[in-house]
Amino acid sequence: MECARLKVFTILRLLVALSILLVFSTATAIAASYPSQPIRLIVPSSAGGADDMIARLLSPQLSARLGQPVIVENIGGAGGIRGTEVASKATPDGHTLLMVMGFQTIQPALRELPFDLTRSFAPIVKMGFSPFLLVVHSSVPANSVKEFIALAKQKPGKLICATAGLGGSAHMGFSLIERLADVQLKIVHFKSGNASVVDIVGGHSDAVLGTIPTVLTYIKAGTLRVLGTGGAKRSSLLPDVPTIDEAGIPGFGLAQWWGILAPAGTPQPVVERLTSEFKEVLQSQDLRNWFLNQGAELDYTGPTELGEFISQEVAKWKRTVKEAGIKLE
Repeated sequence: MECARLKVFTILRLLVALSILLVFSTATAIAASYPSQPIRLIVPSSAGGADDMIARLLSPQLSARLGQPVIVENIGGAGGIRGTEVASKATPDGHTLLMVMGFQTIQPALRELPFDLTRSFAPIVKMGFSPFLLVVHSSVPANSVKEFIALAKQKPGKLICATAGLGGSAHMGFSLIERLADVQLKIVHFKSGNASVVDIVGGHSDAVLGTIPTVLTYIKAGTLRVLGTGGAKRSSLLPDVPTIDEAGIPGFGLAQWWGILAPAGTPQPVVERLTSEFKEVLQSQDLRNWFLNQGAELDYTGPTELGEFISQEVAKWKRTVKEAGIKLE
């Protein structure tokens, strides 16, 4: 009996070893043969935006490293939903990739989607970010985030905060400030970020959450005053400006950011190969300079961290929308 048990145990060990060897061999074969055809890099917006420019800067360098053309394909429509849906339904073999941006983590809080951003994709890499800045008109008596909060509490519902539109990043950001700082603001929506900046520069609004390129000139001129940045860390372009989180609103975060996803089910060896290649490409000084010129910074984050970050962002905006009672008209 004991001998029979030993034989069974030995056979099981052999089977496990063979299974591990088979998995390892298959993974090695997949990694060795990838890529076997041109790669689609879907940008879920029209050509000409920052996300499109980043994709086109990455494309030739990735093509050279991977040995296959990386073709940028713009699929706009429905605020990025159409292109994202196409990518989610693509064959999960690493030959279709998706450019993902910060605003896409807000969408699940506002509408039903034909995909799940946290489950329909395999994270590859987060490439960089551009923080939103909390700025006020020079006439507003607030020189810090804490003073802004105090002023909002003195004048509930009176501070006019301009945004680029209902459900947009700035709207979500001001709603998050209301929730975290327990204040009431007067949030006014415009048709674009530029229109909201024009309004505050003219002295009609009190505050705006704007990107560095749209507000930096006015900050330098003294028309606007920056109180804090929305990134997880200070911007190297404004190293003396604290993050909004550290300056008085713990838990706040609002930034444009860019990453790469692949369809869920993409083989792990392919994910690892892509992550490695993107990490090398992001060392490019030309790419770094372009980011800085756009008020952005390269900031490599790997698959595990990116997946956790996306999940946290989706959950954060769902809480914000629910507690603020935001609904699209």
